[in-house]
Amino acid sequence: MLAILVNVLAVLVGSAIGALAKKGIREKYFTVLNTAMGLAALVLGINVAMQNMQKSEYPVLFIISLALGGLFGTLLRLDQRMERATAKVAGSHLSEGITTAVLLCCVGTMAMMGPVMSALYGDDTYLYTLAMLNLVTMIVIASSYGFGTAITAVFVLLWLSFFYGIAKVSQSFISEELIRECSIVGGVLIAASGLGVLHIKDCKTINLLPALLMPMLFFLGMRLLA
Repeated sequence: MLAILVNVLAVLVGSAIGALAKKGIREKYFTVLNTAMGLAALVLGINVAMQNMQKSEYPVLFIISLALGGLFGTLLRLDQRMERATAKVAGSHLSEGITTAVLLCCVGTMAMMGPVMSALYGDDTYLYTLAMLNLVTMIVIASSYGFGTAITAVFVLLWLSFFYGIAKVSQSFISEELIRECSIVGGVLIAASGLGVLHIKDCKTINLLPALLMPMLFFLGMRLLA
């Protein structure tokens, strides 16, 4: 669990450093930073999705996950709730930064395998590596959106703790197939977030976040029926 807390600390420290750096950056450079971050998210998302899609045994699952997750998120009005919550902190623009930060920090092999390896074998290598990546990621994001992006630390704590807890309870449930399918959905969401940052298309990525849970429900159902 210590390595998970280190990741939370990395997000907080990165947000603080980025927020301080923001004060020293002239306004004209914010557009450049946002463009760079948007392009990075777009490319990273596509790369994560494509790499895992080639190995997927359920090539249609990510489509179903996005559809059902999007419907569920829209029904819960997640985007509107996030907009209202962040508007009280630093304006509605902050929700875009938080969504991008959450996806970049929580989606990927290290964010899922890290806590599993820690729980099963006491190997925190993935988690400490993830902490360094999260630190850099949050510095860049907070330099554009401010310290409010530190809220991402809550999501990182919950996400890593969830996989850690599941691995402790059921070693067999966290499989390579599950991580692969979650990564495909996550990659698509990261790319969608990049489109939003670039102001190409507002995909309402917040409403799509429940899609990350759909592969887990699918594999749980498969296991119960087996």
